[in-house]
Amino acid sequence: MVERIGMKSTAGKNLIGIDIGGTKTAVIHAKENAGIELIDKTVFPTVNVRDTIENIFSHTGRMMEKHGLNAGNTHAIGISCGGPLNSRTGVVMSPPNLPGWDHIPIVKLVEERFDIPCAIQNDANACALAEWKFGAGKGTHNMIFLTFGTGLGAGLIINGKLYSGTNDNAGEVGHIRLADFGPVGYGKAGSMEGFASGGGIAQLAKMKLAEKYQMGEIVSWCAREAIETVTAQTVAVHAQQGDPLAVEIIGISAKYLGAGLAILIDILNPECIVLGSIYARNENLFYPLLEEVLKQEALPPAYRVCQIKPAELGENIGDYAAVSIAGTLDIKH
Repeated sequence: MVERIGMKSTAGKNLIGIDIGGTKTAVIHAKENAGIELIDKTVFPTVNVRDTIENIFSHTGRMMEKHGLNAGNTHAIGISCGGPLNSRTGVVMSPPNLPGWDHIPIVKLVEERFDIPCAIQNDANACALAEWKFGAGKGTHNMIFLTFGTGLGAGLIINGKLYSGTNDNAGEVGHIRLADFGPVGYGKAGSMEGFASGGGIAQLAKMKLAEKYQMGEIVSWCAREAIETVTAQTVAVHAQQGDPLAVEIIGISAKYLGAGLAILIDILNPECIVLGSIYARNENLFYPLLEEVLKQEALPPAYRVCQIKPAELGENIGDYAAVSIAGTLDIKH
């Protein structure tokens, strides 16, 4: 099933975004002037590689025809996709959530099809660009964006530019080990992703719930037989309602998140750290403990100039992310 979302058109620089996800793909048309306006969007299922690429071609072509876009009046096409990938060569290299996407030269394929400059970034970098250009990090020169969703991806804006490192591995802060023992994230027990992600919070909850039941206690919001199915969302809902165990679980995540952010502040001295998804929806639960840890652990002069903010672009961040890649592509004439 294809979903189409139409919006009013205004003057500005035409951009096309392609957001390739594990279950669905979107093609977005936007216009950039002083800000950015999402004009139109088509969503369709991500299936096998060949059919998904053909669907990208067909839906992009229809979008361009519908809005009178062509190689002469469209600035660029931006692709946001889960990594690993090579942003310099435009090749997608076997992402775990995209089976079969093994060394696919997607940028070359898109450029050859539409004769429009194209660029690709991993989804965390793309979201960092979006929040920096149009969201919570707007106006800063040094910003860190953390996804804080199912996992913990990050994007770095340094001196007014996206920094992706030597081979697109910059910003993989989820791999930093914060404790010798703890929930597993990014293949490492006690990692920052283990403590500060949806998957990690669920692991913490399972451990704490098992402890309660082994001690003969009953937890009203999770039966013993439901422990293995508990989610971070369930924990957050009950923490917002003041349940002591749920608040304790979120507190553990917040404290380790603070420890990880202190490391980033000391090393990169950012003006702003923007936190998405779980943090953005539950800032009131996380920030007080986060602030307490940062005051203890971060270098005071660096911490004083760094704001901790929830992401602003909400559910549309994937759309803004893809078109932000197009908007920041430097076209050589």
